[in-house]
Amino acid sequence: MAALLSSFIGLSNSFVGQRFSPPLVTSTEGPCLITAKLKRWERKKCKPNSLPVLHKMHVKLGDTVKVISGHDKGKIGEITEIITHNSKVVVKEVNLKTKHVKSRSEDEPGQIVKIEAPIHSSNVMLYSKEQKVASRVGHKTLDNGKRFRYLIKTGEIIDSAENWKKIKEKEKTTEAVAAAS
Repeated sequence: MAALLSSFIGLSNSFVGQRFSPPLVTSTEGPCLITAKLKRWERKKCKPNSLPVLHKMHVKLGDTVKVISGHDKGKIGEITEIITHNSKVVVKEVNLKTKHVKSRSEDEPGQIVKIEAPIHSSNVMLYSKEQKVASRVGHKTLDNGKRFRYLIKTGEIIDSAENWKKIKEKEKTTEAVAAAS
């Protein structure tokens, strides 16, 4: 007991009763990128405000694309959905997967449904229906400041006012149908 007491007396001169203050470290580097853990196997780089870094995609909703890799290589379809956080797109009638749906009630039978699974945007290329050729996308700026996309091989303009009007009309009709049912 006496040995324990003497050890406390030796400590009281130096550490006991004092607050611990860690030394201040200043960093000369820029803001560090945080890594978010979305799934166990998937790591995503984040900005300093903890929002994920999203990559711009070369395709938009309603574009006609051709699949350039995978088991559906060569198929052509229209983009129906875009998933931005992992740069994937859903193409109409491409990458069909079978899903077994359980019956919800006793009188309703279970069924097997074909659904369109998403594919990565790097596996699709914009497609010209008129020239029947797939091409990379380019960007141009007009004198009045408007930017538009065009196909590099054919020079065909993708973003025209008529195309956007068609897409908006399709969205309105699908919303009206959904509201009616």
